[in-house]
Amino acid sequence: MIIQTERLTLREWRDEDRAPFADMSADPAVMRYLRALPTRQACDQWIDFQIKHFAEHGFGFWVVEDRATGTFLGATGLFRVFFDAPFTPAVEIGWRLARAAWGQGIATEAARASLAFGFGQLGLDEIIAYAAPANQASQNVMCKLGMIRDEASDFDHPRVEPDSPLRRQVMYRLPREIWAKGEAP
Repeated sequence: MIIQTERLTLREWRDEDRAPFADMSADPAVMRYLRALPTRQACDQWIDFQIKHFAEHGFGFWVVEDRATGTFLGATGLFRVFFDAPFTPAVEIGWRLARAAWGQGIATEAARASLAFGFGQLGLDEIIAYAAPANQASQNVMCKLGMIRDEASDFDHPRVEPDSPLRRQVMYRLPREIWAKGEAP
């Protein structure tokens, strides 16, 4: 499956994506608010998880590449939340981009295409997103997507160490009916 936007191609993973993904994941700035992938093996396992998720659910995180050049820019997409929380079951949208792709609206453009797929092709009723409170850049993208801040659903991530600054997560939601009305900015 391939999704194209004005500037981007979102596609499933290939073996040649492993090295640029590992390079991106080795950048401390990229990983500042994400759970660490400290080794090439951990990066490969993350990609393998995405491939498996696609096979089981028909969606996952796509590779994001520059449509004109084919340059690897990062990953974005949808996946089922696999931990117990008051808001599960749920489908989350997320993104991680190489630093060279920051500040160009790429995360927003790729995420909009992911939302259209989730609501259009998958028929989801709601898509959520969450981030560490200090991750203002991701929260800005969530707002640009028209997602609604839900402070009552903020939570401590069960897969993050209790003393980590990434443990606390702020919640955003986008119901299908809001998306369908085109109320997102």
